[in-house]
Amino acid sequence: MRLAEIFERVVGPDAPIRFTAYDGSASGDPGSDVHLHVRTPVAVNYLAQSPNALGLTRAYVSGHLEVEGDMYTILRRMSDFVFAEGFNVSARDLAAIARSVGWVKFVNRVAPPPQEVTRGRLAGLGWRHSKQRDAEAIHHHYDVSNAFYELVLGPSMTYTCAVFDDADGALDRVEADDGALESAQFRKYELVAAKLGLEPGMRLLDVGCGWGGMVMHAAREHKVKALGVTLSKEQAEWAAKRIAQEGLSDLAEVRHMDYRDVPDGGFDRISSIGLTEHIGARNLPAYFSSLNDKLVPGGRLLNHCITRPRNDLPPMDTDGVINRYVFPDGELEGPGQIQTAMNDAGFEIRHQENLREHYALTLRHWGANLERNWDAAVAEVGEGTARVWRLYMAGCVLGFERNVVQLHQILGVKLDGTDARMPLRPRFQ
Repeated sequence: MRLAEIFERVVGPDAPIRFTAYDGSASGDPGSDVHLHVRTPVAVNYLAQSPNALGLTRAYVSGHLEVEGDMYTILRRMSDFVFAEGFNVSARDLAAIARSVGWVKFVNRVAPPPQEVTRGRLAGLGWRHSKQRDAEAIHHHYDVSNAFYELVLGPSMTYTCAVFDDADGALDRVEADDGALESAQFRKYELVAAKLGLEPGMRLLDVGCGWGGMVMHAAREHKVKALGVTLSKEQAEWAAKRIAQEGLSDLAEVRHMDYRDVPDGGFDRISSIGLTEHIGARNLPAYFSSLNDKLVPGGRLLNHCITRPRNDLPPMDTDGVINRYVFPDGELEGPGQIQTAMNDAGFEIRHQENLREHYALTLRHWGANLERNWDAAVAEVGEGTARVWRLYMAGCVLGFERNVVQLHQILGVKLDGTDARMPLRPRFQ
């Protein structure tokens, strides 16, 4: 049985993509604008041993499976056509496929590409979310290359969901590269600042601060004395240079340190933008309690993070592509879980907002930046890593559009007695 026949038995003869393989066989729509090509037998090894998204990812990242055309388009069509009703392959067909592929493909293990973080690689670093293991997980993703992130994220160097208005959010602005993303990232920081009620002279702690975007925004736009902390050494070094270049050293600082090592007390406001995903569901109570301890009475916390659409879904899939290739040990909880943990840690919840559609747009812009700068990105980090990012960002666009994941901002206040120190109608509502 040739590979095109196997493809047809698995997905059907009318798939809206073009399929070809190294054995010369072809299937699908020959006129399709997206093309899936199996380049070598190693791709079959990967797929035989992991007949799921992980096997496909291994084959693509390693270059044994090629995709021609827009990655988002092929993922959407596969989702709509192939996975909509699940695989309907009979036991007889499965047996025929196994005989055709050959037992050697199932037992002759092929090492995953080096971009994959295996369970064994992390196991030697202690329990999940210990300080040493968290540092390695952050290093894997965020210390790829500052130059690479500049190519993908653009001038704002902001690796979290932007906030678009109708003009900036138009889809034709994605390909235009005309500043819509930078405008939307500025709008996000202003939204956070408004929810926190930043005023000159306040002390802000930004945990998991990335390249210091919120820290610099708060100092520059609101004259706030801001401290950011990150587990990424490369982020901290980049931020320190940018803070000095902008003449913000009197107000802004970024330190390479764990948020757990920041002394308690004394901060008027705390922003946590894209850090909760790395905390772990079991650690949420301790996390929010520690942030509560760092605030003065009447202080506010704005927690901004990716969430599950339901609270009863498991927080992570250890064999999933995201955990293996993108965010090792990453966990996502439902918004109700996060809000409950904040509430039980002493915060009065004052506002919640879902920005799901905004993150899909943000990822579209990052993906477009990567494609525009593809050759430079490959030169900086290698083709395998660049392929991980192309696949991950296109898949996440689909995930946010299809409500597989969401993005929530939750505002909490540490009461001063019974006084929330909030206006009756805050200006962000």
